[in-house]
Amino acid sequence: MDGRLALVTGATGGLGKAVATGLARQGAAVVVVGRSAARADSAMADIRALVPDARLEPLECDLSSQSSIRQAASEVLARHERLDVLVNAAGVFRKERHVTPDGLELTFATNVVAYFLLTNLLLDALKRAAREGKANAGTAGTPGPAASPARIVNVASRYGNTTLNFDDLQTAKGNYSYLRSTPPTMLARVLLTQEFGERLRGTGVVANAVHPGLVKNTALLQDVGGPFRWVTNIFGAPAEKAADTAVWLATAPETAKVSGKLWAKRKELPTPGMGSDPEARRRLWQACSRLTGL
Repeated sequence: MDGRLALVTGATGGLGKAVATGLARQGAAVVVVGRSAARADSAMADIRALVPDARLEPLECDLSSQSSIRQAASEVLARHERLDVLVNAAGVFRKERHVTPDGLELTFATNVVAYFLLTNLLLDALKRAAREGKANAGTAGTPGPAASPARIVNVASRYGNTTLNFDDLQTAKGNYSYLRSTPPTMLARVLLTQEFGERLRGTGVVANAVHPGLVKNTALLQDVGGPFRWVTNIFGAPAEKAADTAVWLATAPETAKVSGKLWAKRKELPTPGMGSDPEARRRLWQACSRLTGL
């Protein structure tokens, strides 16, 4: 990964920070995305404690805000012409319904719309990295660090029997709970990953989703608490272990040509039900396009 650039959202704690650490350990320069500059700086200090020679830079971004996402993407593109790896690892669980300044339900805005918007805004940099990688790979005697496709890794989850209600994507009807609002966003991430994989076919950019399993001691569940958090902390894996497949998808030669798949423990998972419905992923893409103005 020497000479390659990665950007990791949710990198200030838990799984995201473990992924950022793993990429830094492999030699990538890592853009550490945090909701505030202070949180990003603190995460970078933690990563450097484990990887003293880590090449890191902070990026402040509130992923529930489209204006903040656009500003952050502009900053990245102003600093860097290319991006080799994008890991969307940020997410929220909320006990109560909140509405963002954009008028969107917070969980849907952060867990789905942010993945869609940030990835689309950075696509040109990812495609440029893929083109340069292909050119370098074809140059005799210069396999180089760039001789690899650009990669998008979306942290998602097994979604069970969950479906998307396209008449109520933002859980505005009925009683709100994280058990109603969050699982559909995990399905949505899988569907978006499939659609990115299809749309990026032939560009040299691959997109995959990863189910990390339960991750213990994560701030992600701080708001919901209760039995779910207790079970997660007892039976979940340490973040470093849970990050393995995400780092593997972002770096390994054997994952360079696969796209649009869901993975766990370095094995491909099936995507049953709505997760295998091309029409559902197209409808979701259209909804996100409408909500972001893309």
